[in-house]
Amino acid sequence: MRRIFSEVNYRATWRRVWVALAEAQAEYGLISPEELEDVRSKMGAEEIDMERSLEIEREIKHDLMAELRAYSERCPVGGGKLHWGATSADIEDNADVIRMREAMGIVIEGLLDCLEAFSGLISRYKDLPCLGWTHLQPAEPMTLGYRFANYAQDLALDLGLAEYMMAEVLKGKGIKGAVGSSASFASILSGRGRPAEMERKVMGRLGIEGFPVASQTYPRKVDFLILSALASIAQSAHKFGTDLRHLQSPTMGELLEPFSERQVGSSAMPFKRNPVKSERMCSLARYVSSLPKVAWDNAACTIFERTLDDSANRRVILPEAFLAIDECLRLYSEILAGLVVDERAIGENLRRFGPWAGLERVLMKLVERGMGRQEAHERLRAHSQRAWEAIRGGSENPLPDLLKGDEAISERLRPEEVEGLLDAGAHVGDCGDRCLEFLSSLRKILDRYHRRAG
Repeated sequence: MRRIFSEVNYRATWRRVWVALAEAQAEYGLISPEELEDVRSKMGAEEIDMERSLEIEREIKHDLMAELRAYSERCPVGGGKLHWGATSADIEDNADVIRMREAMGIVIEGLLDCLEAFSGLISRYKDLPCLGWTHLQPAEPMTLGYRFANYAQDLALDLGLAEYMMAEVLKGKGIKGAVGSSASFASILSGRGRPAEMERKVMGRLGIEGFPVASQTYPRKVDFLILSALASIAQSAHKFGTDLRHLQSPTMGELLEPFSERQVGSSAMPFKRNPVKSERMCSLARYVSSLPKVAWDNAACTIFERTLDDSANRRVILPEAFLAIDECLRLYSEILAGLVVDERAIGENLRRFGPWAGLERVLMKLVERGMGRQEAHERLRAHSQRAWEAIRGGSENPLPDLLKGDEAISERLRPEEVEGLLDAGAHVGDCGDRCLEFLSSLRKILDRYHRRAG
């Protein structure tokens, strides 16, 4: 990712566009074979002289023109034909799309790595009961695999969005000249061919598709959509990271991110095992979430065919969004690969708080056995409050004993029936089946990419 967004690679990609344009123009007899060979021979990244280019830029205050001059100086035969008929955005915008397509490919690989890891976790823990939490309060039981499936489903949606960006959104400006009218190219071709035909030749050499219409730039909506897709991935990572940070707290202790033997958690407190990977992931994700607003403003505030007030911030937000998401997905994958599942803690929380989840089943059964619904509700409410007080005082959850000791309840429910109704682990619904169903669809996604790689 750093290589893609390096300054040297950016300028090397400009040269790719310049040469692709020269090659297309050569097909119309506008550039001689000797001129074309000259510019081809100096197009590589190793030919870029940053010192010379920056020296020119300090004088003329235009980075692309400075690079063009530095390039042309190295090409005495064909350098004078470079950029013929083009405007800066013909070069820069297509180069931006080339870089973003390559970067999105890396993002997709990161998503697939995480989904592959989740596939194993879901399969392994699809039937392991754990406590569900709503409002940060104990709720109905579920399975750990089902919780993992929820996180994976978010990433699968993100993958679909990234694929859509590649297929429908990440298109170049094309080669259309100053305001997108292709007037300069029509003049140069002068009956030798159509500008749209020449544009297709250029874009085919670059390996990207161009928008059929564009102003001086490609639609700045593209940046907004791309950053929104990256922000969606950031949201998924942040959600998982936030949940993991809660679950790693000693009060829950159910999941722990990997922590190496000699890793230091705190400079002041040697005992600390801080969830630093999750925290770093959340921090970067939060930053990425702020960037679509800048791209929105750029798109909305472009006046007529072009204003330059987007240029400076685009040089920051586009590379940094991809760099930050790349790091988020690397952290996500590392966490999943070394995730520690404490089944003892999961079982303890289920045992301690799980009985609350069974109260509705007790209520229904009491009504079925002849107790008035309101009386049953009041009895269960009163016993629940006493049980909460006991738990807050540090005692075990006394709810099962309180219910079994209530004569009105025991007349209708045997002790073993109370225990069965309060057994949260036995009431996880169809979580396991839904995990298998999701795994089937996930495996199809992963297999599709494996076939492509093969």
